[in-house]
Amino acid sequence: MAALAGLALAAGLGGCAPSDPAGTAGVPHEGTIGLLLPEAQTARYEASDHPTFVSVTGRRCPGCTVLYANAGQDAAAQLQQAESMLAQGADVLVLDAVDTVAAAGIVAQAKRLGAQVIAYDRFVDGADYYVSYDYEFIGFLLGSALAGAVTERDAGTEAEPDADAGPDADHDTEPDAEDRPGVLLVHGSATEPNALAIAAGTRRALEGEDIDVLAEYYTPDWSPDKATEWTEAMLTRFPGQVDGVLAANDGIAGGAIAAAKAAGLDPVPVTTGQDGELAAVQRIIAGDQYMTVYKATDQQAQTAAELAVRVLRGEEPRTTAVIQGVPTQLLAPRAVAAADVQHVIVDGHVYSTDEICVPAYRDACERAGLIGPDADAAAALGEAVR
Repeated sequence: MAALAGLALAAGLGGCAPSDPAGTAGVPHEGTIGLLLPEAQTARYEASDHPTFVSVTGRRCPGCTVLYANAGQDAAAQLQQAESMLAQGADVLVLDAVDTVAAAGIVAQAKRLGAQVIAYDRFVDGADYYVSYDYEFIGFLLGSALAGAVTERDAGTEAEPDADAGPDADHDTEPDAEDRPGVLLVHGSATEPNALAIAAGTRRALEGEDIDVLAEYYTPDWSPDKATEWTEAMLTRFPGQVDGVLAANDGIAGGAIAAAKAAGLDPVPVTTGQDGELAAVQRIIAGDQYMTVYKATDQQAQTAAELAVRVLRGEEPRTTAVIQGVPTQLLAPRAVAAADVQHVIVDGHVYSTDEICVPAYRDACERAGLIGPDADAAAALGEAVR
């Protein structure tokens, strides 16, 4: 009775029902793989990670059963979901932990029952394998992009002549401390190792730059609403001083940009992001967000699915690194600004121009050359080069 109640609760919290691949009639059952994702607030999990993982597992292992659950940012719920999967005979758990410390309990239970754990996106101590990106390098990409953009914008502002100044006005070419660009650092959750790694990479990129870090904030649960509230408060505290916002992901970037617009800032401060969400790409085309770091989440899910199948079959897969004793497969991220949207996002089949250039963004897309005569000419040139 207790086991049945646990199964029902887990299914209600995140959906722990089997996702058997289609076309498996008559195929011998090879085993069961469980996919545990942490939350649905970040668009990538339900739009990319989950469907790609199920699809690739189905192709690589037609005889495998896939169990899936999303914890809704609840560590206790994720533990119950993992217990449910193990009770259903999961041989491999692919775990993107809500709380990496609490997830040690999931690893311990899996090992006790002879199942293996692949830590996905977030490192979990004791896991058998780890699939992720180099998050400190992602932070370095964010910090470098922010530093370059605010410095360039600040130099352009300084170069504008003062209409009220006479020809003999003294133009000081040595900016003092008060003239340096000011930035806000809006990190992810302080309880999440990836957020801490991004913050470390950010600081490394900003070290030695002629930039003032006005304030920084670790955003609980990576919440865009909390990021908006904090940014609003900082814009009030530092009026006219915020030239850039280092947002640790695209959700936080959207919150920070909303705060800047509500404050009447035009243009909004240079704002970074991470995850390559569709809304972020549209903001980049419109000029509201400066850049994002695109992580090929479908590639990450595919890598994890293939790894899970090989582990299930008793193979010893190749990996690219070892992190804290755990064999690791690290993937490479890409920095994407407006000039990169065509060749990284559109040509890479991440999002189509139809998805990006909805009516609200058609004019911006035309200016960027994604649609219209300029886009046709660029496409023809690209085809000729190929």
